[in-house]
Amino acid sequence: MTTPDLRRRTPWPALRRPGQAVLSAVLAALFLGTLGNAPAGHARSAPPRPTAADCPLRLTGTARCYTGQDANGAHWTMAVPVRWNGSLVVHAHGGPDLGDTSDPARSADDLERWAVMVDEGYAWAGSAYRRGGFGTRMAAADTENVRRLFTDHFGRPGRTYLHGQSWGGDVAAKTAETYGGRPGAYDGVLLTNGVLGGGSRGYDHRVDLRVVYQYYCRNHPRPTEPQYPLWQGVRAGSTLTPAGLGARLEECTGHTLDPAERTAAQQRSLDDILAVTRVPERTLEAHLRFATFTFRDIVTDRLGGRNPFGNRGVRYTGSHDDAALNAGVERFAPDPTARRDLSYDSDLTGKVSLPVLTLHAIDDPTAFVEHEAAYRATVHGAGRGRNLVQTFTKESEHSGLSDSEYANSLAALDAWARTGHKPAPRAIADSCERYDATYGTGCFYDPDHRPPPYASRVRPRPGGLDWPAMTAARERAWSRIGGVGIAP
Repeated sequence: MTTPDLRRRTPWPALRRPGQAVLSAVLAALFLGTLGNAPAGHARSAPPRPTAADCPLRLTGTARCYTGQDANGAHWTMAVPVRWNGSLVVHAHGGPDLGDTSDPARSADDLERWAVMVDEGYAWAGSAYRRGGFGTRMAAADTENVRRLFTDHFGRPGRTYLHGQSWGGDVAAKTAETYGGRPGAYDGVLLTNGVLGGGSRGYDHRVDLRVVYQYYCRNHPRPTEPQYPLWQGVRAGSTLTPAGLGARLEECTGHTLDPAERTAAQQRSLDDILAVTRVPERTLEAHLRFATFTFRDIVTDRLGGRNPFGNRGVRYTGSHDDAALNAGVERFAPDPTARRDLSYDSDLTGKVSLPVLTLHAIDDPTAFVEHEAAYRATVHGAGRGRNLVQTFTKESEHSGLSDSEYANSLAALDAWARTGHKPAPRAIADSCERYDATYGTGCFYDPDHRPPPYASRVRPRPGGLDWPAMTAARERAWSRIGGVGIAP
């Protein structure tokens, strides 16, 4: 007997109406419909059917949740609220996490963190990506893939929005640029605390941290250990662990101690490192971990040992002896092909045809708010400024902003997509109180904030002041060269 495809029998207007009837049609489509999925440009295959899963406690009784794995091995999680409004949020997670496999817990954890989107009536789908490690285009393809899977399982949503957090902001922006021009794919993009400077410039402050730290601390590596160029992060065969790195940082700076308990040498090293790199003390260890282990992933695992980073021409200031620092710090220049491949993989052209709303904490200690200045310059440089609205809050966290603001941001993006009327930041700020009445997590908007240029926070490399870092023309030229970029 032929399995009926109930998606073709359900008119789209019905899918947009909330209520149990919608959910019943959705579940019927899930269990009776034919599944199919593959990345763009490949034949569609039939992965295993999704598995019903426990929802986060917050969503128990108000949504149905499912897990599965796509044809590329990427684990995913989906949630459909009982009172579904017919629209979908496709989530791109941050990181990148490290490892060679897909972590099935990652997308489930993100659903728990952004359950507010399901509370607001949106279905939610997130991919854990097919592997850990750096690869923005790979992650964008997996994000697009989970959107297609949702459509295969539940039918085409009334509207589909991308959400990217942290590095996932870069992934979501890349997804919008790569797949957003296709009719019916996406209707808008929400980027929260995004790493929007791209890979070729977005990690320059961590390059600076890596070399400045070694200048003062001399323990990463120690003089008695095998030496390697610092752009590797850590040598390929090293057994250093994050805990071991933290111990070395503590040994040099005493950063977890009360200031009164630090030695004079520790305090001076800490003061100089913080002043020169402009990295917040509370996230110093996290930034150094990235400049160690993620740099190793980028250089050794993704670029075959080639160096995409450089600091020649950079003058470091703010220390107790800038002349000695600049004379003694390790210097290096990038391999042009490695920098090209990292740029092609992760830099943004700004050529986006969808409404894009950003939300960023002004005191974000991980993805500095100046990333928004870089993205604004990128989008305006591509002539697409009409598609961008940026909002800022007086918060100081990276991974978690107010639920009231997330709900408000989604509503503002949805109204923009539906009506075509571009909202003003102040109007968005003013509308937050309505959602705070439900969630009570606060509204902290600063509608007058405008972040200073990216170069005011991260020292530019020669030629690094113009945006986009990768123009659309350069992207097209590089795409014609075989093997350019980072392999999935």
